[in-house]
Amino acid sequence: MDRANFTYVPASARLADEPFEIVERKGYGHPDTLADALGEHLSHIYSAYTREHFGAVLHHQFDKTGILGGRVQVSFGGGQMLAPVRVLLSGRASSSFAGEPIPVREMLTDATRAFFAHRFPMLDPTRDLRLLYEVSQGDSPGGIGTKDASANVRSRWFAPQGLEDLPELTKLACNDTSSGCAFSPPTPTEQLVLDVEDVLAGPVRPAWLGSDIKVMAHRRGARVDLTCAVPQIAAHVPDLRTYVAHREAARAALEQHAAEHYPGLEVRIWLNTRDDEQRPELYLTHTGSSIETGDEGLVGRGNRYGGLISAMRPFTMEGISGKNPVYHTGKVYCVGADLIARSIHDRLGHGAEVLLVGQSGRELTDPWAAVVRVEPSADGRPAPGVDEVAPLVDTALATLPDTVDGILDGAYRMH
Repeated sequence: MDRANFTYVPASARLADEPFEIVERKGYGHPDTLADALGEHLSHIYSAYTREHFGAVLHHQFDKTGILGGRVQVSFGGGQMLAPVRVLLSGRASSSFAGEPIPVREMLTDATRAFFAHRFPMLDPTRDLRLLYEVSQGDSPGGIGTKDASANVRSRWFAPQGLEDLPELTKLACNDTSSGCAFSPPTPTEQLVLDVEDVLAGPVRPAWLGSDIKVMAHRRGARVDLTCAVPQIAAHVPDLRTYVAHREAARAALEQHAAEHYPGLEVRIWLNTRDDEQRPELYLTHTGSSIETGDEGLVGRGNRYGGLISAMRPFTMEGISGKNPVYHTGKVYCVGADLIARSIHDRLGHGAEVLLVGQSGRELTDPWAAVVRVEPSADGRPAPGVDEVAPLVDTALATLPDTVDGILDGAYRMH
């Protein structure tokens, strides 16, 4: 990239050595994480279809997907839905190619029902889901003229007549002026937060364990206070004694993991802090997720790229899930920033934070601005010089056109 647009910041200290950190993660079944996952899933399904049938990923964006919670009755031993979970399918997609219709509505609604059936087998995908379909073909700003084959390419953005109407196939340009960012590696506190769901699920996921696990960590010096909300599925919890036993087993598993894998941290576990066993008021659910009780989820309100909400890190407010994997600036630049940060860590042994800024219409491999902050190494070596870092930036940026397969295969953690 143009060196005039590259800012290199050698840091004097590592984030892991700073006085405090605040790190959050909304788990696999949190409504916001579900919205992100569904938006990305729909993009993968649509992209696979258009690639197979027409040889390219057609223009689409499902980054306004939303989940609106239902109502439930729950008690020890089971529960039932009283009102369905509503799913807002919103966005734009090409609905034809060279005059051939694309079954967008059928494709997306089938994929949505299959998505929920896989994640929530206790739900009936026809009775307990209500789909609000608001996906349009839409238009793209800048298409001046009539909507016919003689008009400019921008007018046919969502109704291409052939591959020649996909300008990104000849010049891969930013679709928007926006930014993406990533970092590598996670600090011990960040990694501990990422570990929680896997630790609780274990080699064989307990039947009682819900998926809407939320984690917040607050580190001051070497002490980490870890607050976790861990839902239990009522069908596998016959009474209060069982609920308490499950909760304490979860606490013990996390304490053991922290002691074994993070000996340099003093970790205190806080679990289901709203529980009141006398009432009782407990985190007991029918589905394992708060989608059953009216909670809402929207793309972009949850975890940032990489799976965390790390308050001490730079991040973009882009809702990247569901966006086009070929050219959407905010999404592709998160991947590019990740590739750069990981390369710096893997090759030079230093932690890094990377921000890439794209300018609408500018070539994607040539960011309008790039900022790279590199930390001292864990063994105390100062940050390397710019001449060591800059070639790694150039190499990673050159590979951006080749990241589409990885995005569609789930190789990069979008949420």
